[in-house]
Amino acid sequence: MKQLAIPALVALLIAGCSSTPSGPEQGAAPVETRGGSSVATVNAGNIDSAKLPRELTDPKSILSKRSIYFDYDSYEVKGEYKDLVAAHAKFLSNNRQFKMLIQGNTDERGSREYNLALGQKRSDAVKKMLTVLGAREDQVESVSLGEEKPKNEGHDEAAWSENRRGDMLYSGEF
Repeated sequence: MKQLAIPALVALLIAGCSSTPSGPEQGAAPVETRGGSSVATVNAGNIDSAKLPRELTDPKSILSKRSIYFDYDSYEVKGEYKDLVAAHAKFLSNNRQFKMLIQGNTDERGSREYNLALGQKRSDAVKKMLTVLGAREDQVESVSLGEEKPKNEGHDEAAWSENRRGDMLYSGEF
């Protein structure tokens, strides 16, 4: 009897310590339904220039450029955008009161879940570069919009290339 009791107790102990998910994929990020969303996207209509310094809104300033474009299925910041990211990092480093939100976007190809993950990787890549170049971690937040906020509604390579981007918004724009 003792020989059966010990393995039974060990089995019960192990079973009691295991966890089982409650509901759909525990720990997984929720996926929003398509439709109305209150997430801001970068365009001139959302910018309240009264709240931002002129250097952020002056079209002649590199800081007025807020989008970084990515290759298909990639989250590597291309060399052509490194000076742009460095300029924003320097601005954030010199203006600690400002915060930035980076919105990672994708084109419409791929599943919603894949695109949300890729958009997050894109925004995280920009955030990492900003913090390496001097911005504080608490100044920069990265989020993914996936395919939900296209810049171009078309269904060809030209449109898709505009939608594969990371948008940088400063406090007052989001």
